Amino acid sequence: MPFPDQPVAVTLDPDLSAVLDQVLVGLLPDDALPRADVFLDEEGAPVAERRDGVLTATRPLRWRQPGDVRDGGGDGPVVLARGGRLPAAALPPGALVLVPAGGIRADDARWPAWAEAWARGAGTVVEVPVRPEHADDRAAAVASAYSRGPLVDVATVPQPGGFGRTVFFTGLSGSGKSTVARAVVERLAGTRSITLLDGDIVRTHLSKGLGFSAEDRDTNIRRIGWVAAEVTKHGGLAVCAPIAPYDATRQWVRATVEAAGGPGSFLLVWVSTPLEVCEARDVKGLYAKARAGEIRGFTGIDDPYEAPTDADLVLDTSQVALDDAVARVVALL
Repeated sequence: MPFPDQPVAVTLDPDLSAVLDQVLVGLLPDDALPRADVFLDEEGAPVAERRDGVLTATRPLRWRQPGDVRDGGGDGPVVLARGGRLPAAALPPGALVLVPAGGIRADDARWPAWAEAWARGAGTVVEVPVRPEHADDRAAAVASAYSRGPLVDVATVPQPGGFGRTVFFTGLSGSGKSTVARAVVERLAGTRSITLLDGDIVRTHLSKGLGFSAEDRDTNIRRIGWVAAEVTKHGGLAVCAPIAPYDATRQWVRATVEAAGGPGSFLLVWVSTPLEVCEARDVKGLYAKARAGEIRGFTGIDDPYEAPTDADLVLDTSQVALDDAVARVVALL
């Protein structure tokens, strides 16, 4: 708890950053923000502060004030660009196009092409501090804030995914997922930029110091997912091979990757090799230790593995030869 004379500071994530900017331009009320004296960016620099109850920005805002846009415009059609979708036809002549740009990171590779598609053929383009994925829910209020003209609905098509992909292998220890993942990387070497995020490698470096509690396993997979999303965003191929036993965490990784790379950029491969086969292989001797009680919380023995229901490909390496498994994975790409 801060001392009485110590200001309460809040660090902004992309969502909260967009909310702050909307408050500063009058699109949202002040109480949409948490109570704080200072708001900090991700690097700890102050971007806004409250003095005598008044919220002010500590750096220049990039946004045009809604009232200035409304007063300087006419009564022509208004179009609010839809997140994740592109216009399927020409925009109305002279349209004011409001492009949601709140919380967009500077390295978001998909946003510029999306924004450019909506700007093409527009009369006037104004960026607004609303996140693209929230624009549909706020369309009427945002349009009326920036213009006296009618909000026009435009036919759209989904924005194509980028060139980046994540292939995420999941399965029990000894299922063969690392073997298949490495073979896929070898098969595709030289054809594109590839990053291999194998479970053991990640544990040695990215997740060094984490244990094997449910919380630490979750953190480990989320770290893998975040790196995979960054690779995917920039057009690379991330090949991941952790156990990833929990469905909720895999769903989080899918959502994170597809938010960065677009729909279809995440491919889940369940290496469904049966437990008895994995245990018979016992390459690392871990199953024997788990059975003897030397290891606690071991997946498949005394900790559950939640089988995927949304896998894009299922491979049982006790039934499918390595070359065939690799060919099936490559076919997904």
